[in-house]
This record gives sequence, C-alpha cells and structure tokens, in this order.
Amino acid sequence: YQYPLMFGLILAFCWCSLVCCSRIYMGMHSILDVIAGFLYAILILVVFHPVVDLIDNFNLTYKYAPLIIISLHLALGIFSFTLDTWSTSRGDTAQILGCGAGVACGSHVNYVLGLQLDPPPHTLPLSLSSLTVTVFGKAILRLLIGVIVLLLTKVAMKKATIPLACSIFRIPHDDVRRARQRMEVELPYRYITYGMVGFSLMFIVPCLFHFIGLS
Repeated sequence: YQYPLMFGLILAFCWCSLVCCSRIYMGMHSILDVIAGFLYAILILVVFHPVVDLIDNFNLTYKYAPLIIISLHLALGIFSFTLDTWSTSRGDTAQILGCGAGVACGSHVNYVLGLQLDPPPHTLPLSLSSLTVTVFGKAILRLLIGVIVLLLTKVAMKKATIPLACSIFRIPHDDVRRARQRMEVELPYRYITYGMVGFSLMFIVPCLFHFIGLS
C-alpha cells in the first residue's frame, strides 16, 4: 500500500518502543537484554532481507515445503527446550515457532488452492481506500469474528493436546500447571496449539470471511 514514509517510520518506532519498554516494565528482560535484542534484530534484518522473496517463494511453491517448515520449526523448538529448569522463555519460544509454522503452512495451502494470490506487480502500489462507516463497520466485524475463531481454536487445541501429551508420556495431569512445565507436555501443547492458531489465521478465517461475504 502507498502511504507516507514518515507515517511508516513513526508507526515502526512506536511499536518497537512499546515492545522494548513492556519487556522491561514486566521484569522479563533487563535494559541490556533489550539493547542486545534490538541490535540482534537489525543483524537478522540485514542478513535475511535480501533473500526474503526467495524464502517466501519456496514456502509457497515447493511441494514439500510444509513438511520442511514443520520439521525445521519443531527441531528449533526441541533445541530451545534443552534448559535444565523450566522458564517462561522456552514456552514463549515454542509458541512463536508453532505460530510461525502454522502461518507458513496456511500460506502454502492458500497458494496451492489458488486463494489470496498476490496482486500483479503492475497494480502496485495499492492505494488506501477512504474510510467510510461501511468500511469501518466491516473492519470491526472482521476483527471480532476473527478473534473469536482464533480464541475458540486455542481453547479447543489446549483442551485436546495437554491430556493427550500427558497420556502418551504417562504424566499425571490432575495438576495442569505442573504438567505443563514438563518438556514432554509443553512442547506439543504450545507447538500444536499455536500452530493451529497461525494456520487458522491464514487459511480458515479468510475462508470464513469469503463464505459470509466479508472478504
């Protein structure tokens, strides 16, 4: 979309500042952690930005991309779970990896089925439509429906994955909070649950919008 450069810079700065400050305010990270993470993010951006289109094209077009995506994200999750003691960071890591895998797989399914294709290059950049009552109302309705579907997906997968993982690995699940701190439970719970949330976000919810005429 075509929008003023200054608007984009201000939005990016505000979003980045809120994320960094929230980690310090919540006591999750120190100022040094945030600075190191910020610099590391810039390094990742510099390295991966030139190959973003290649990675995206591979995720969309390669036949076995979903299998590779799931395997890679799952392997990264297992690697991050090698901590000797439980912490919220490893659960957050598995959650992010699962969501990323779900989004990538959802995008692949969209491409294979011919849904939500990228606009032709000659039509870019797109212009922002004027904000009317109808457009605003549809946006709010889409937001509400989308959030409800994603919350229901999360609740359903959570109810299914935790008891299933406890049964498979023979872990008592009378105390769900304690069971979730076991790697054998937390990894499949976080990965599968948020993987399905990401997949729903990219595939199920847009299909629902198309079906009810909110596309």
